[in-house]
Amino acid sequence: MASGTALIYDDEMTSHRLLWDDPICAIEVPKRLSSCYERLKCYNLVERCISVPTREGTEEEIMLVHSSDYLEIVKSTEKMNEGELRKISVNYDAVYFHPTTYCCAKLAVGATLELVDTVMSGKARNGMALVRPPGHHSQRNAANGFCIFNNVAIAAEFAKRKYGLQRILIVDWDVHHGQGIQYLFEEDPSVLYFSWHRYEHQQFWPLLKESNYDAVGQGKGRGFNINVPWNQVGMGNSDYLAVFLHVLLPVAFEFDPELVLVSAGYDSGIGDPEGRMSATPECFAHLTHFLMQLAKGKLCLVLEGGYHLRSLSESVCMTIKTALGDPLPRLSGEMAPCLSAIESIHNVRAIHKQYWKCLMYEDATPLQFVSTRSYPMEEAEALQTGPPLVTQQEAGSANSDEVIKTERFLEQHMKEIMTGRPPVKTAGAIVESESHLLPPSVQIERTSDAQKELKTIVSELDPELLKEEHVLNSLVKMLAVLDKIVKKEVTNGLAVSPVASVSTAIALKHCSNLRQQKILCIFVGDLDLKIDLDDGRAILINICAKQPEQANTKYNISLTWKKDVETNSCFSMILGAILPVAYSYQPDLTILVIGPNRSLSKNGISLLIGLLQGLAESRILVLIQDTERGLLQDVAKLLTGDYIPYFGTYAPASKESMQMLKKLREQFQEDWKMLRCFVMGTRSS
Repeated sequence: MASGTALIYDDEMTSHRLLWDDPICAIEVPKRLSSCYERLKCYNLVERCISVPTREGTEEEIMLVHSSDYLEIVKSTEKMNEGELRKISVNYDAVYFHPTTYCCAKLAVGATLELVDTVMSGKARNGMALVRPPGHHSQRNAANGFCIFNNVAIAAEFAKRKYGLQRILIVDWDVHHGQGIQYLFEEDPSVLYFSWHRYEHQQFWPLLKESNYDAVGQGKGRGFNINVPWNQVGMGNSDYLAVFLHVLLPVAFEFDPELVLVSAGYDSGIGDPEGRMSATPECFAHLTHFLMQLAKGKLCLVLEGGYHLRSLSESVCMTIKTALGDPLPRLSGEMAPCLSAIESIHNVRAIHKQYWKCLMYEDATPLQFVSTRSYPMEEAEALQTGPPLVTQQEAGSANSDEVIKTERFLEQHMKEIMTGRPPVKTAGAIVESESHLLPPSVQIERTSDAQKELKTIVSELDPELLKEEHVLNSLVKMLAVLDKIVKKEVTNGLAVSPVASVSTAIALKHCSNLRQQKILCIFVGDLDLKIDLDDGRAILINICAKQPEQANTKYNISLTWKKDVETNSCFSMILGAILPVAYSYQPDLTILVIGPNRSLSKNGISLLIGLLQGLAESRILVLIQDTERGLLQDVAKLLTGDYIPYFGTYAPASKESMQMLKKLREQFQEDWKMLRCFVMGTRSS
């Protein structure tokens, strides 16, 4: 299994620059590139990456998506003077040329293709190419929006031809619509293109009707083009997270890509004069973490936009840290998507339900405008406002108060969220004879300082267990691992226990004694012990095959899921219920228990573990019932980051299961606001 993160950078690409006054193009500066690299060095991230030398893309590679006539036009700019360069630049929308532009554009293409080669050949698991000029706006016969050659589109076509790939996902999180990519692949079902972008009902550049949610592709490509239009500014962490959970990831897992390419534009981040959005740098860490679960981790990120240098460079660093496998910082802000974002999500799901099985039970039609009739007026106004803006109010004002405000905010914010890596990533609590099953990097725990506390808790739960020495030993080891996770001496851990239900209760009680504030506990299987939770210090989600005896409450939720041993129908439950509740709750620690009679397949368990590591600064304890110890090796490899498994072919959930999820969302949408995205059309006035 490939490991490591590739980083491609060439300072020569900074030579492309604007030679004359142009207020539109003035923000596309060489420091966009160099500031990212310098910031990566500041955090000692460059030395942790696999450095890959760049090369120039060949003419044949460029013509995978561009015409020979257009290539010749760009090539001719090498020998032009300033006057001639200005004259040719005005033939395109928001583009400038420099004598080095052709060389830099070829380097951008070559760097992108080298990254694809590095990942596809297994020399690295994932990677990022820091390139300019950017590419996602450029079209077959035209430069557009600072973009000369379409780096990511060329990479997709290159990967299809060289490696025989049949399914490539392109995720464009730039704040502008990458219409160039859309045009190039709109009839191609082998490329799924997803873009969110500032749209404002067609009032924001590039001012195209085909940037709206109802542009789904053409011919055989219908359904393989997904546009999420932002119709107001200020979209933040919860809005971006909601789109991933409720639109992109369900479709992406069903599509089952063999490679993920990202048009990584950071003008969708806080403080950017173009985007005027509010997403903080750690948001891109979470987006990256989600995408790392696809295509067995084969992920290639390619720089596009980003015009607030500090916001851009910090976001790039958060992306690289995540790709390297570092713990994820907690997402800042309340996890409550705004009304305008909910509308866009609703419309996209409604228009695409005819193309994707994961959306087949949508029972709503697209809404034409944001309606406040379904919400109390004061709530609607709050939702419309969105997250607080810390952005530059007018583009192009480099010395504005808003730019300075964002600089100051990010200076303090990054100090708060930048977490170090514990010396040991994973600790294990197992019997000595099974230690050979774990990767060498796992630290085996044998004793705990909580033995007296343990006996007190056990005597309250089941005094008979005090007579079982092997049970007490397993519990002692489990608490030793739990202590290390709580104290941040390790990132995560795993334990094997003969009494999963009792171990769960003991772990929750121990966390309470340690004054841990918010614990997310997910129990997969039959929980044969009642655990009362009503103070908000913990939330318990039980995934079980049998109908629960007691009704669901805010902090104690049961999800009845039929046995999913052969198929993989759990995506809807995990993405549509568990993660929205979990991210709304924002836990300090996650405990996942795999108990007896589990109703999730091994693939489902792996998916759940992979996605849950995005929460609680990646602090997670996986507790395995000893009858399920066959999962031990796979769980250990997941926690250590030694491999990213293939989660299996998507299978749609039954209508009965989807109805259960719908009722749960309706019940808890006010408590856990990330669930609101599903119920916009069903709320009564």
